[in-house]
Amino acid sequence: QRLIDRWGRMHRAYLETDHPCLYDRMILNGTLDRHLADVEEHAQAMLEQLTQWMALQEGITESLKAADQMEWGPQDEQHPQQAEEIVRDQIINTL
Repeated sequence: QRLIDRWGRMHRAYLETDHPCLYDRMILNGTLDRHLADVEEHAQAMLEQLTQWMALQEGITESLKAADQMEWGPQDEQHPQQAEEIVRDQIINTL
């Protein structure tokens, strides 16, 4: 059994609301849980990659964290939020 967490639940809600026929078909075929677990894994991997990439693009590194926590903190917090928006748009709310 694979994990269906936050991203999988969000995608399930999207399918149930916006594509109810497909959602019902996946339940009847027994493919919904596998699909949601795939979405969960893909979304989580994309989130991690995007967050790291955004931090590198702005020069936010562990050395900055060690040298200047006041500078590092606010910059580091914005990347997960931006990455989550991209994941929602490109994976969660699509077929």
